Amino acid sequence: MEINLLPVDCDKRTDDFCQAKQKDVLMNVLHELYNYLSVQAGNFECGNPENLKSKCIWVSEAKDHVVNVTGSSPQKFESALHWILNSNKDLGIQLKGRDPSGAVRSVDDVFCLESAHPQMGLGCRFRRAVVTAIMNLFLFFWSLITLWGILLFLRYRWRKMEEEEQAMYEMVKKIIAVVHDHYKEWERNLERYPYVGIFHVRDSLIPPQSRKKMKRVWERAVDFLASNESRIQTESHRVAGEDMLVWRWTQPSYVSDSEH
Repeated sequence: MEINLLPVDCDKRTDDFCQAKQKDVLMNVLHELYNYLSVQAGNFECGNPENLKSKCIWVSEAKDHVVNVTGSSPQKFESALHWILNSNKDLGIQLKGRDPSGAVRSVDDVFCLESAHPQMGLGCRFRRAVVTAIMNLFLFFWSLITLWGILLFLRYRWRKMEEEEQAMYEMVKKIIAVVHDHYKEWERNLERYPYVGIFHVRDSLIPPQSRKKMKRVWERAVDFLASNESRIQTESHRVAGEDMLVWRWTQPSYVSDSEH
């Protein structure tokens, strides 16, 4: 690709001298553009004293600066953009269009230019390093506190689950005792029916003010009995005109007594 960046007498010549001059002019434009963009990006990162809206500088503003400093023509600036666009090397200058996420395929698509290597002073670098260190330290302690909180929560949940498990087994023992005692009283003709209503057992074991709190323990105990206790059978009977779930003790008393 030929780039016309030379005086008139070298414009259309391709000898080694003119080619070397052409490259020198191009490098001068690129060098000034690189320095300008890196300084502007550094200023933006370090307090933004010039109140820049972005570290991506408008192409017209960058062109005016380079043309004024180097004394080159606008055409030479555009040729430098062509060089950047077609170069496979990382020149530290990013060409961006109106849509930052879109690809720039020609010089006409360039909306602004941004340095990939902001130039920052020692004081600014030190401040940024301190801020970064503080932020990393904050994130570390925040992560540590969050992890500790999660561990405490899990420990609390495990303890509550163990307590609930133990409460469920205690409830199962109480239910078995109530149903068994009711059956023995029925055998002695002290009760009318050999079965007892499930809700009647619940009401006799759990006071009204504790039923909401103990609801899950009670439901787990009922499920446990249905799955694991062969001596108690769940049935449905019509009592006082209403269908009701009841428990019936299925093991004769003399068998239970002989086990003891």
